[in-house]
Amino acid sequence: MSDPTQSFVLFDMDGVVLEGHGTDPAVHEQALDDAIDAADLSVDAETRTLLAGYEYDTEFIRGCDRLGVDPVDFYHRREQHSASHAIDRLDAGHRTLYPDADAIHRLDDEYALGLVSNNYDAVTEFVVDRYDLTAFEYVRGRDPGVGGFYRRKPNPHYLLTGRDALDGSGGVYVGDRTTDVVAATRAGLDAVFVRRDHNQDVSLPITPTAEIASLTELPSVL
Repeated sequence: MSDPTQSFVLFDMDGVVLEGHGTDPAVHEQALDDAIDAADLSVDAETRTLLAGYEYDTEFIRGCDRLGVDPVDFYHRREQHSASHAIDRLDAGHRTLYPDADAIHRLDDEYALGLVSNNYDAVTEFVVDRYDLTAFEYVRGRDPGVGGFYRRKPNPHYLLTGRDALDGSGGVYVGDRTTDVVAATRAGLDAVFVRRDHNQDVSLPITPTAEIASLTELPSVL
C-alpha cells in the first residue's frame, strides 16, 4: 500500500485481535434466560425458540408479541445480559489474544490506532483494559440494543465515528469477515483482510486492498 496519506489504522477485535470468530452462542442463550427470569415471564418452548436467535428480527418480535412485552426494550435487556456474560467468560480465560497481537504496538509510532468492533462496547473496553492494549487511542464497540444492532458492520457507522475521532484524512481497517471489507469500502477506507483458521475458505465479494496471514505482516502492506 505504502500510501503517505494513510494516517490511521482501525482494527476489528473478534477474530483479528481476540482469538475466536465471535462470542459463544451459549452467552446469548444464558442472557435470554436471565432476561426472562428478570421479567418474571412464563415462556413456552415455541415462544422461546422465536426469541432464541441473536438477531433482532421478525421472529424475535413475534415472540415478544406473544408475551405482551415491548420487543425493543426486551432486546436491550437481553443484550445487557449478553455483554455481562461475555465479560465473565473473558475474565475466566475462555478467550485470549492472538499471539501476533503484539505486532499492533509496533505501529503506534507511525499511525493513530483504533479498535472498532461489532461486539458490545463494554466487552471491547474490557478486552483493552484486561490486556493493556494501550496502543489504541480510540476504542469502540457497538451499543447494546436495536440501535446498535442496526449500526453493526457492514454499516460503516462506527468506522466513520472512529475516523472522525482520530481526525484521519485516510485510513485502513483490518478485519476477518466479509462485513469488515464491505464496511471499510463504504467508509472510504482501505481494507486489509486477515486469513485465520476460521476464515480460510471465505470468498470475498469485494477485493480487499491487501490480504495477510498474520498481523506481523501489516507493516509490509501499509
